[in-house]
Amino acid sequence: MKITALAGGIGGARFLRGLTQSEKVTREVDVTVIANTGDDIWVHGLRVCPDLDSIMYTLGGGISAERGWGREGETFTCKDELAIYRVEPTWFGLGDKDLATHLIRTTSLNAGYPLSEVTQALCDRWKPGVDLIPMSDQRCETHVVVDHPETGARVAMHFQEWWIRYGATLPAHEFIQVGLDTAQPAPGVIDAINNADLILLPPSNPVVSIGTILAVPGILDAIRNASAPVIGLSPIIDNAPVRGMADACLRAINVETNAAAVARHYGSRSNGGILDYWLIDQRDSDSLGEIEELGITARAIPLLMTDVNSAGAMANSALDLVLGN
Repeated sequence: MKITALAGGIGGARFLRGLTQSEKVTREVDVTVIANTGDDIWVHGLRVCPDLDSIMYTLGGGISAERGWGREGETFTCKDELAIYRVEPTWFGLGDKDLATHLIRTTSLNAGYPLSEVTQALCDRWKPGVDLIPMSDQRCETHVVVDHPETGARVAMHFQEWWIRYGATLPAHEFIQVGLDTAQPAPGVIDAINNADLILLPPSNPVVSIGTILAVPGILDAIRNASAPVIGLSPIIDNAPVRGMADACLRAINVETNAAAVARHYGSRSNGGILDYWLIDQRDSDSLGEIEELGITARAIPLLMTDVNSAGAMANSALDLVLGN
């Protein structure tokens, strides 16, 4: 069996950890993860890929359990020294262990290797147990159009600045993927979709994680035309994001922050969308009928990932719904 998942960072990584350790995923199951690279940013001359690294570290056993990003047992000596020099950006910090990953990645990219090959080489160390592929080898960075907090002028800033420096408190007018016009799916992405027996959308941000992956030319059409069923898990529980500030992103595209609205945003494949199945939390069970009317098969289960076992239970429920076991 071949499972292909589209994933962002922390939420996607935690779900994938549950999936790969699920009782229903055996050695006969191959999992391919197409990861969002819209969050990528150059910091101090280094290429940082937050979502790729969060997935790689989480599945490889090196993630900081407390933060959900970066390395366990991390130190920030270099960050502190840069702050003394007053080198910007001071709002984006890299850990000392994490720096090694970015140094290797940047050196390899500068030598001419594509991001997909560099990611594979990094995974040789971490052995995440999945085939981890960036959505594109080309630059496709998410920028956010906002009113500048000091001048009031309409400006575009990198997603990371909006998300981290300003905590997504500046109302977003629009999201723009810089480089999207020349981006192509990375090698293996379309094949992973076409050859899948099941396509999964973990509980990642529907706008700037899953949405950015779908924006890469060719990926959305491939999913719409795939023979495999597509099942998604809601990142919204009880009208609020499970983690992060997805509500700020949804407001920017005029989508309400609730499980049914996100399902409507994705749409059913029978009506030109991408979903066949949609799992929502039990606290949102009153919207099951509304989702079913969209042409999407829906079920309500516990969706809060408190630990690897709860994430595994979510993955088992997703597989049960589709496979009918």
